Amino acid sequence: MAPAGEAADDPAGTAATAGDLPRAWVSWSSGKDSLMALGEARRTGTVQVTGLLTTVNATANRVAMHGVRRELLEAQADALGLPLHVVELPWPCPNSVYEQRMGDALVEAVECGVEQMVFGDLFLADVRAYREDKLAGTGITPIFPLWDRPTDRLATEVIDAGVRAVLTCVDPTSAPAELAGRWYDQRLLADLPPQVDPCGENGEFHTLVVDGPGFAHPLDVRVGDVVEQGGFVYADVVPTGTPPG
Repeated sequence: MAPAGEAADDPAGTAATAGDLPRAWVSWSSGKDSLMALGEARRTGTVQVTGLLTTVNATANRVAMHGVRRELLEAQADALGLPLHVVELPWPCPNSVYEQRMGDALVEAVECGVEQMVFGDLFLADVRAYREDKLAGTGITPIFPLWDRPTDRLATEVIDAGVRAVLTCVDPTSAPAELAGRWYDQRLLADLPPQVDPCGENGEFHTLVVDGPGFAHPLDVRVGDVVEQGGFVYADVVPTGTPPG
């Protein structure tokens, strides 16, 4: 396999070096689709990924929606060897505040030389259109390396690639609440009801990646308490050795 940022097939040796490629950040949710999008962006050798961009609920000190502890988010970035750029959000967070702070983050990205933003979206056209609209005129182009992949096949690719992920958040109106805290594996896929997207693209569930392609080492974690809050069911994934509570 070619090094990250270089073309995989270039027998003539004419591919651009990583330093010649457009710089990109990954819109990082802490979950499996973000990792797969990062890997695909690197595999194609068309961008140089130089950072991760994440939103964090500053009140809870956790990744927005996924409920992932900040220390695990930072551990992911360390294992991937990429700088982490955090957008601090209040809770509750009005949309106007969200857009203002994301706008500030995009200004920072441009100042860092970023020309592209990598997203792990799969098929939700309205979400893609929103991202494209908000990036229009910023100097940053959105790219969607996983777009329109059949999600049943992608789910199997995730597992076959060696991605280790745990379900940290479940919407009980869309998927069984007892999935929270389970590992994303073939047994889980077999247990999903037919109406649940195997990648959770409709918001049925969210994941935390603890190992996979690009990780220098796995994160050492255990699944702690499972609680219901704000209409969602969260599994508190904690570093091994963290006291309960």
